[in-house]
Amino acid sequence: MKPYLRSIKAKWTLQDYPDNTTYEAGYLISKNAGWRSIRPVIDTKKCSGCLQCYLHCPDGVISKRDGAVAIDYDFCKGCGICKRICKLKAIEMEAESK
Repeated sequence: MKPYLRSIKAKWTLQDYPDNTTYEAGYLISKNAGWRSIRPVIDTKKCSGCLQCYLHCPDGVISKRDGAVAIDYDFCKGCGICKRICKLKAIEMEAESK
């Protein structure tokens, strides 16, 4: 018996990716409690919109708004996974301002 296989796309386009997370950030219980010491900042000039940061963000706080990638800092934990996954080095971690 052959297993069911989905058709494989040769090349993905931006339209193939979802525009936002499955749940809105309001689904989370509470906002960042102030313990984050660094936060990711996206350089929009370097960002190609590949959405790899969106796909790897464990908190689901990265979305695409008005054609640009945005981060919901209310719920971002500052883990830096988005920075490490960005091949274009469009994301930098900066110290949290008080």
